[in-house]
Amino acid sequence: MSSARILVVDDEPRYLKLIRYNLESVGYQVSCVAAGEEALESVALKPPDLIMLDLRLPGKDGFQVCQQIREFSTVPIIMLTALGEEQDKVRGLQVGADDYVTKPFSAKELLARVEAVLRRGRLSDIPTTQPSFSCPGLD
Repeated sequence: MSSARILVVDDEPRYLKLIRYNLESVGYQVSCVAAGEEALESVALKPPDLIMLDLRLPGKDGFQVCQQIREFSTVPIIMLTALGEEQDKVRGLQVGADDYVTKPFSAKELLARVEAVLRRGRLSDIPTTQPSFSCPGLD
């Protein structure tokens, strides 16, 4: 069971409720906001471990929000959206999303993607040592 903090950004109450329920049922701490500006403020004040970001938001859209978050944070971002065209997926990944999930989605798939993105984040936090090679006389 994970205690990772997840920020869900979506202006559709039914998706917020569904996502929150599924994430909390496996132990995640979930915060929800419904607009892009709220998301930016929330991330700046208390960075989450993961952001789930819809694209169609009032005010700033998800592409803009993702791009602005990337200016000050490397927090993992999964885009959740009804926009399933290839160009939207490519743009989302290009502006900084780590994954892109098209609505509707299954709870199992969503939870698996969340765990995969969080796992990658944990692995990147593990310090690594650079291999060194020394050859006397060639240094």
